Formats: sequence, C-alpha cells, structure tokens
Amino acid sequence: MNLTIDLIVILCYFGLIMGIGLSQRSKSGSMEGFTLGNREIAWWAVLASILAAEISAGTFFGAPGEGYALRNYTYIQLMAGYLLARVIVSWVFIPAYYRHGVVSVYEFLEARFGPRTRRWSSALFLVTRVLASGTRLWVPTVLLVLAWRLFVNPAVTPMQEFWLYAAALVAITVLTSIYTALGGIRAVIWTDVIQVCILFSALGFALWYLVGQSGGWNGLWAAVEEPRVIDWGKPDADYPGWFGWVKGVLETEYTVWAAFLGSTFVTLATHGTDQDMVQRMLTAKNKTQSAKATILSGVADIPVNFMVLSIGILLYVYFQKNVDPDLPKNLKGTIDSSQVFPFFILNVMPAGLRGLVIAGVLATAMGSLSTALNSLATSYVRDFHFRWFGEPDTEKGKVRVLRMGTVMFAFFLIAVALGTAWVKAHNPSLRIIPIILGIFGYTYGSLLGVFMVGLFTKTRGNDLGNGIAMLVGFLFVAYFSGLDTDVAGLFGGHGLPRPTGMPVIEFPWRILFGTVATFGIAVLFRTPPHQVHECYLAQQPK
Repeated sequence: MNLTIDLIVILCYFGLIMGIGLSQRSKSGSMEGFTLGNREIAWWAVLASILAAEISAGTFFGAPGEGYALRNYTYIQLMAGYLLARVIVSWVFIPAYYRHGVVSVYEFLEARFGPRTRRWSSALFLVTRVLASGTRLWVPTVLLVLAWRLFVNPAVTPMQEFWLYAAALVAITVLTSIYTALGGIRAVIWTDVIQVCILFSALGFALWYLVGQSGGWNGLWAAVEEPRVIDWGKPDADYPGWFGWVKGVLETEYTVWAAFLGSTFVTLATHGTDQDMVQRMLTAKNKTQSAKATILSGVADIPVNFMVLSIGILLYVYFQKNVDPDLPKNLKGTIDSSQVFPFFILNVMPAGLRGLVIAGVLATAMGSLSTALNSLATSYVRDFHFRWFGEPDTEKGKVRVLRMGTVMFAFFLIAVALGTAWVKAHNPSLRIIPIILGIFGYTYGSLLGVFMVGLFTKTRGNDLGNGIAMLVGFLFVAYFSGLDTDVAGLFGGHGLPRPTGMPVIEFPWRILFGTVATFGIAVLFRTPPHQVHECYLAQQPK
C-alpha cells in the first residue's frame, strides 16, 4: 500500500500547525496576552475554537461508532439542549464574567462567596478536566494501533497495544504542548481555526466518498432504524404506570427528555463553568461578540453531528455489502463499532484522502488538547500557584510560571491517557462517548449548582454551605448512577442498598441530578452581608 502521499499530507499539516502556533509567541508575553489574547480575538475565530474543543477525537470516532451501533440519529436530539444552554450562557453567564473582569472563571466565585468556594471549584475543574482530557487524548491513537495490526503484525497482544498507544499519545502531547506553552491562547485559537477547516474537509470528503460507495442517500435512509431521530422513551416493562415510564427514560441515553433537560444542564456546565471552554469565550472583544460565537457554535454542531452519524450508518451499509472478515472485533466476537471508521480510513480510502482524514483526526486531538493545557495552566496558576508561592513582579515572570504549568499538566494528561489505553487494551468492548461524557457527569453538577446560586441569587450561599452542597451533589449522583456499586464490585462488594426497581441514571442525566442536589442545599445558607457588598463593589467600573 502506497502511503507516501498520505505522509506528505500529514507532515504538511504538522508543519502548518507548528508554524502558526509558534508565530504567536511575540503576542503572548503578558498574563493578559497569554491567557486571554488581550481580549481582542475576532468572534469568528472564537467560534472556530469552540468547535475545535467540542469536536474532539472522541466525537470523530465515537459518534460514527454510535451511528454504526444504533443506526439512527437519536444522538442528534441532544443538540436541542446544547443550543438552549448556549443561549442561557450568553444571556447570564458571559455578561457576569465580563463585568467582573475574570481571567480564571472561578474568580467570580470568590467575589460572590469567598476564597474557599473558588479553590474548591477550581480544584474540581482541574481534576475533572485532567481525567476527561486525558481520556480523549487516548482516542486518536486507536488509528495507529489499527494500522500496526493491518500492515505490520495482526497478532498484537494487549501489552503491545499499550506501548503503541503510549508512543503515539506522547508524540502528540509533546508537539501540542510546545506551541501551547510558547504561544498561549492565541496559538490555541489560531491553530484551532486551521484544525476546524481540516476537520470539516475530512468529514465532508469521508461522507461524500461513503455515499458514493454505499448506494447513495437512499441507501443511507433505508438503513436507518426506528426511532430515526426522535425517541420519546419507552417504559420499563417490569414496572407499569408512570414509575415505569420515568425509570425507562432515566435509563435511556438519547431521548427527547434527555435532550431538553439532561443535555441542557450538560452544556450549561461545560460552557458556563468550565475554564477550558469559558476562557476562549472571554478572548472576544466584548460580551456581544462572545455570545455570537457561543450561540452560532451550537447551530454548527447540528450539521457536524449529522455528518458523523451519517458516516457511521453508511459504514454499516458499506460493510454489509462488502463483508470484511478483518473488521476489528471485541472480546465477545462482535464488531467493535469504535474502530470501524479507523479501519475504513486505513483500508478503503484512496491515498491523499486517507492522509487528509488522518490529519483531521490529529487536528481534533491537538485542538482539544491545546485548549485543555492552556486552561489547566491558567486555572492552576491564578487560583493556587500565585496564592501559595506569591505572584511575580513582572509580566515576564508570570508568563514563565504559566508555561511551566502547561508543561506540568502535559505530564498529568499523558499519565491519564496511558491509564485509559491500558484499560481499553484489556477491555476492547468499551464505548467511547459514554466514557468521556460520564466523567463530567459525576462532578460538574456540583460545579454548576454553585455557579447557579451565585448567578441567580444575591444573598444565598456561602463558603461553608457551598462545600457541603458540592459534596452532597457528588454523592447524590454517584448513588443514583450506580458508581458506588461499580467501585465496590472491583473489591468484591455490593455497594449501598437500593430500593427495588430504583433507576440507574444514564450519563445525560447526571449533571442535572447533581445540580439540583447542590443548588437545593446551597441556597439554605445565607451569604454574609459583607460578602454581598464586596461582590457589588467588584462589579463597578474601575
């Protein structure tokens, strides 16, 4: 198989990204420049950067895997909540952050409640983001392992798989951390613009090619199974009446109710309280341009997800017509849906186009990784390092600390990715999307609940009450999602006792449950009058 053209395409991509990233170094010599691009980034570039962060390699492979496995578009239902949440974020969250002039979004919580709420929330973000981004970092390395199986050694052992994963993710992380550490948020955003263009080209060409190979659009639609787009949920057959219906809805991943309730709260958390996403929104020139970029990114998500799900369904059609015994299988002997798209890229796509799609995979990985590194370093340095070790007197000193923080978190992300690669190598049947979204579900409800108390009330919540509420929110979600049972099972236990028939909620519902529990506890505590006054002063023009 001639891979020369593909290698040229991939090397050109790497050269372009590194060149653009490093060119931004001269404009990132101050704290404001490194973290927020001096708040002068064009709204359309912010929009592209938001899309680059959302469309990770997990989406690139995971969503086609969902399309292949489910053969419908019910996943798109979640886009309704994603768009609704963006409107709320643009109307409530972003204006508050601009009024307070925050760099780390958790500075708002200190102004509203006190320093402990800020540190707890920032620590929760740091831990969750390292776990989630480290998990995503593993995903694009699937392509390398599959290529090794196909072209070098088909009998790869789990241990060999692990070392292949390790080599690929270390290489991607090192390259990305170089331009992120030197170029700051400007390097992140302008490389994201290029990466989104490559990503859309890759997806468009992949869809076009598959439509031609799988019987056209009629072949696609004929393969779609009910429910095709809208799923109202089905009751649990063992529990008649309203309880059985509610139980069935909560235990189903993609329904209308998950779209308008569950996914709305998921996006409120990821786009309103996550430093990774909010930081790029705050690089826009003003709140109006930030809101435009945020809302339009939600609109753009719909065709993107339609494309990736269509690719998954067309892959099913293609391999029904062109049976290939070498399709990757899991330990149960069934097709591994998460590896069907990578297999198709390597085996079927023509040279050049194959290289473009591989570059698209790398683009999604490097785009989400660069933003994670920048936001993790910003949050850690602003919320902890300067408080512990003092703030340097010069802008050059502050930026040096931020760059060191970027490198430090690169090591943390590699460690998590290696752990994920180890687990996946020994459990090939694991699905990608639920793993990635599930990590946020356990903790971001607590984070969103505290932010909502701060944004929607003026005199409720304080440092002590918020800490209690966040802990209750996490425990509430852990219990209702069955996390206690899963953890206990690893040690031969059974978890906490449960009432007969109690639902085990799926990942779209976890943040909603955590938010309600956290908010309900936090509002029971009153904000001290002096803190209310300090928050008022913090919002006044300087």
